[in-house]
Amino acid sequence: MKRPLIELTDVNKHYGDYHALRGITATIGEGEFFSLLGPSGCGKTTLLRTIAGFEDVSSGTLKIDGRDMNGVPANVRPTNMVFQSYAIFPHLTVEQNVGFGLRREKIAPEQKARLVAEHLEMVGLKGFGKRAAHALSGGQRQRVALARALILKPRVLLLDEPLSALDKKLREQMQVELIKLQRQVGITFILVTHDQEEALVMSDRIAVMFEGQIAQLADPETLYRRPNSRAVADFIGTMNFLPARVAGEADGRIEVEVPGLGACAIDAAQAPGRPAGGPATVGFRPETLTILYEGQTTQDRVAEGAIEEVVYYGDMTYYDVKLDGVDAPVRLSMRNLPGRPVLDRGTRARVAWNPGALVLFR
Repeated sequence: MKRPLIELTDVNKHYGDYHALRGITATIGEGEFFSLLGPSGCGKTTLLRTIAGFEDVSSGTLKIDGRDMNGVPANVRPTNMVFQSYAIFPHLTVEQNVGFGLRREKIAPEQKARLVAEHLEMVGLKGFGKRAAHALSGGQRQRVALARALILKPRVLLLDEPLSALDKKLREQMQVELIKLQRQVGITFILVTHDQEEALVMSDRIAVMFEGQIAQLADPETLYRRPNSRAVADFIGTMNFLPARVAGEADGRIEVEVPGLGACAIDAAQAPGRPAGGPATVGFRPETLTILYEGQTTQDRVAEGAIEEVVYYGDMTYYDVKLDGVDAPVRLSMRNLPGRPVLDRGTRARVAWNPGALVLFR
């Protein structure tokens, strides 16, 4: 990780009897794109507002660049925030909005104009300075809010679900633009989102939160491929779960019996909590299963079942397959390559799988 910039140590936040943040401990690096991910009410926005200084810490320590932020008001912290609503002033022009935070700075008008123009160009709004703010699209308003925040040169930019109001195509476009912008300016971005895909796409590291606590903090690939609990696995993307029984462990591998898949050995690194024996659960992603078409062979293990549902997405088709010996279907995904047919419901299917894709939970 890069040099620590923000250090949270056993941070708690109470609203009367309600315990909103519960012992949050984390370090965020300088120049890192860091995301707080979780369902509504998990405490991610409260934590963001605590870093910003809009909320006080009930107990624990919050440091930015080595300085304890206890009692430091929001307006003198080295942070700036882009709100979910963008908070654009509709009666001002674009350039007036972007330069709004400079009104108390002792700089010459021509320097202010140059800074505003530079930041409009940075966010792709060159030539929009005289336009009325109310005449902007959602994506343009978001860019104005970013430029207004960045012009004050914060050490940390806080983003509270800034893309949630955009349509899917524009949201995906802005995700890429935000990544490029963060690399360009080189400052720490902290994003709050409930969108798992958005967090995976944009982040260097992600803190998954439930009920005021960090359940797992890791890079996107680790979170996706090696979640440390069933709760995290279930929240990040789509994962199938099947009951299993642990038979034993030898040489760093755990022997399990899984209905529909049979007996297999799972590497201990794929077993958070290390179930010692008896009932357990295995999880695996849809893309780790493959339907074998007629004549295809594989070196992987093969299970059989019947296709119960087909969902066509254009580039991908998702199949719900009821494996023999399993009560509920599992979901798998297949890319729609040229010449590869989309199978019908009721079709019998051979499904290839590999024990290396399984994660074993308690």
